[in-house]
Amino acid sequence: MRELGVSKCIYKCGRSSTSRPKTHRDTTLPIFFDMFVFLHFCVEVKDVEPTEPLGPVVADNASRQHRYASGQYFFEYLVVVSLKKTKDGSSYEPQITYQFPKRDGMAKFQKEEEEKTLKALTLFCFPEGINWAPLTEYHSETFSFVLTEVDGSRRNGYCRRLLPGGKGARPPEAYCIISTLACFGLFSKIFDEVEKRRQISMAMIYPFMQKLREAPFPAPGNTVEIKSFIPESGTEIISLTRPLDSWLEHVNFATLFDCLTDAEVLLVFASAILERRIVFIADELGTLSQVIHAVAALLYPFTWQHTLISIVPEILIDVVMAPTPYLLGVQKRLLDQVTDQSDLLLVDLSEDKKETFIVSIGDESSILPPKLQTEILEELSNRQKVLTVEEMNRVVSEAFLHFFVKTVGHYSSYVRCSRAGGQGVFEKRSFYKAIDSKTTRHFVKKFIQTQMFDLFIQEVEQQQAGPQQGED
Repeated sequence: MRELGVSKCIYKCGRSSTSRPKTHRDTTLPIFFDMFVFLHFCVEVKDVEPTEPLGPVVADNASRQHRYASGQYFFEYLVVVSLKKTKDGSSYEPQITYQFPKRDGMAKFQKEEEEKTLKALTLFCFPEGINWAPLTEYHSETFSFVLTEVDGSRRNGYCRRLLPGGKGARPPEAYCIISTLACFGLFSKIFDEVEKRRQISMAMIYPFMQKLREAPFPAPGNTVEIKSFIPESGTEIISLTRPLDSWLEHVNFATLFDCLTDAEVLLVFASAILERRIVFIADELGTLSQVIHAVAALLYPFTWQHTLISIVPEILIDVVMAPTPYLLGVQKRLLDQVTDQSDLLLVDLSEDKKETFIVSIGDESSILPPKLQTEILEELSNRQKVLTVEEMNRVVSEAFLHFFVKTVGHYSSYVRCSRAGGQGVFEKRSFYKAIDSKTTRHFVKKFIQTQMFDLFIQEVEQQQAGPQQGED
């Protein structure tokens, strides 16, 4: 079957093809291929028809393609997804009504794949499916998701859903930016500007996005300024500053700790570190996406290697039955379709929740060494003294990074070279036997069996060369 274009987007979190060891095989891949084949037969989507003129292309095609590859652009494209009545008028379905820029100069097969990916985006902008009705009030919300291609390359989707200007009841619409860059805070500010211009006219979006597209993405800690004209306000200068800690620029730990207590966060962390199945439940899409990305960030310097879907579209809810590890975000209205699963941690993030852990395995509190749990909690208490998001992110990340240093930070002393200049070999047994604490050793023996640790060590082994290390 050739009709597998959309199925080439595997929605999970993983390393890019340039950093992922060739030995890694994702066992979730066949599941997602089956799901997206099913998707092709169940979802009817219309061709992309922009409702506004898209303007001239500034650079020639060769130059543009080079800039796409180099990652210099802030984004690849912006699309507007609107809810349109179905043919029988009984419900609404999401359709792309605006795209900037049009991707010209692409080969036929590239264009076909890109169009199928764009159509698939409608599911993530409106994961509720067709269950919509016109509204007079709607709280604007921002959320994100990750697209991982079969070749391992990653793109991030950023969405802002809002109620467009007008009178009377009307359906909301979504703005979706696709970018290779992971920087949620920066794109949230960009959406503020897009929303401001949308309230004036759709045509006002184009010049701002064109200026943004021509601007260089700033280095960590640096700022780029975008000049943009707005009628009756004149020329405005928008400053976009990239966080100094670039690996945390896609994360805001505040939402995680607003939803869970420190002790509850430790239980979630313990489950994630052993690569278990975890489902988060919430009403707000932004809450789901921010919490899941925050949990994944707690694992640094290790990387979650399995399925990650920050917001599961209703049509794909059967993914909860997958037997492999995952981090999933599910809207609370679908709770009944999740609670029949066992051997997972089901976490309710809602404000009105009766209990945080609806389903659990039961051993989560005993996974981490007690002494180290206490130390993490003590470090986390320091976040009460900080004022900015960046400072909070640093305090939280350091608390969990210190945990890894204390448990497996001695790994480099047990990667030895079998011959001069040869690839390193990790001496697993000697590594965990060197740990004095019995509870810590018990934890480490479990952790080193995870895929995230195995791939981390594989990369160290490949990079290690020269004289033996760790000699007594």
